[in-house]
Amino acid sequence: MSKTKILIIDDEVEFASTLCQRLRLRGLDASDVHSGSEGLVQAVAEQPEVVILDLKMPDVNGLDILTEIKTQAPRVEVIMLTGHGSSASGIKAMEQGAFDYIIKPVDLGELMKKITQAAEQRG
Repeated sequence: MSKTKILIIDDEVEFASTLCQRLRLRGLDASDVHSGSEGLVQAVAEQPEVVILDLKMPDVNGLDILTEIKTQAPRVEVIMLTGHGSSASGIKAMEQGAFDYIIKPVDLGELMKKITQAAEQRG
């Protein structure tokens, strides 16, 4: 069985890099990018099983990236992640096709469960 491929799109470089390393230590094929536009290009080109996507980034809104990923690569499951969470933005993300919505700080055990569920849903 191949490793689950994960793409982290988050403008907080230290957070994204650390999360990426922690996921790799748990046997996932994780990579990270630090801008929304770069993340969108990589998500469409590589089509990982799961994208972990920050809601607020300086270059592109995370909900816009979510919409584009679901349009161009509909099999990619997207877990929205934010430090600026609200139930309204979570509902909107789910309506636009997000698999789930997690508020920072991230509990790694919870995130691993969500990643597993998202990868299984993708089939």
